[in-house]
Amino acid sequence: MARISLSNVSQRVGTTERLRDISLDIADREFLVVVGPSGCGKTSLLRLIAGLDPVTHGTISIDGEPANAIPAEQRGLAMVFQSHALYPHLTVAANIGFALRMGGAGRPSINDAVSRAAALLGLEPLLARKPHELSAGERQRVAIGRAIAAQPRGYLFDEALANLDAVLRAQLRTDLVRLNRALQTTMIYVTHDQTEAMIMADRIVVLNEGRIEQIGTPRGLHDQPVNRFVAGFIGTPGMNFCRAVVTETGFLLEGGVRFDDPAGLAGGLAAGQMVTLGIRPEHVRIAPDGPLHGRVERIEHIGFEAHIHVQTDDSALIVRAGPNIALHAGERVKIAFDLARLHIFGPDGAALRREFD
Repeated sequence: MARISLSNVSQRVGTTERLRDISLDIADREFLVVVGPSGCGKTSLLRLIAGLDPVTHGTISIDGEPANAIPAEQRGLAMVFQSHALYPHLTVAANIGFALRMGGAGRPSINDAVSRAAALLGLEPLLARKPHELSAGERQRVAIGRAIAAQPRGYLFDEALANLDAVLRAQLRTDLVRLNRALQTTMIYVTHDQTEAMIMADRIVVLNEGRIEQIGTPRGLHDQPVNRFVAGFIGTPGMNFCRAVVTETGFLLEGGVRFDDPAGLAGGLAAGQMVTLGIRPEHVRIAPDGPLHGRVERIEHIGFEAHIHVQTDDSALIVRAGPNIALHAGERVKIAFDLARLHIFGPDGAALRREFD
């Protein structure tokens, strides 16, 4: 199995710097998810690890061995892409065993590897079929089976489930986590879907504009974001933000509403300093004595809960409530924050106070 390390890795293509100073240690058997917005460098990072693109600066090591000069086919890593790229004229069994056959493996070892991969993925009844006879989820399973049959040291998944519908994605997410445990191998999974990242990962790397913003467990990133970008990117729905001025007794929101600070959350901040307050929707409530006044813009009912979108004088807020909330669009409401759950961000976006600090 593989331990993969990146030390001060950068990639420049022409005048464009795709990745900057990436340092990252991926443990053996870890399920690591790299997440970030489109164009942030996720796929570029995966291609560098795979050996498909050259490193401009820094070192990539696999099991302690510098790998910059090792060709992709000798790194012992298997990559699964968004497109399953199966050979349409070959059966499922032939597609799974294709790389082994091209590598000169004997028929018995190929058959054993195909059988093992098919058993892990529930493909045994489909081995004689051609790709056009399969569903989208089955075709992606075959692509994953092809990687498993090669018995790599690690797996790299590049938006591998992006083309599937929601039900299939949920099913294959579970399958990949199960495979990580069953195969006892390292997996690096790239996605733009932070919900997917939170569900699957042992640890998450948040990328933005070619740089790592934060690395941590799903719970750690949710509860203790290092800056406003991570706070806004991680969490569904996203964190609410309000601009405020620090006062002698608390905070003054832009709309004129004052929040007292009996717990001393703003301790160490100078009166008059501009900050951004962050609060997650689950820590905002509709309250008859709430200091904030607003108007309900819409309510999203999603079965087990409701997301109430409220426009105040300061900002747009989302309140997470129970499914039977008795409100309607256009209604005036009062809102309160759980101040013990408040995050505070400076003008540069860095966290000045994070939950549980």
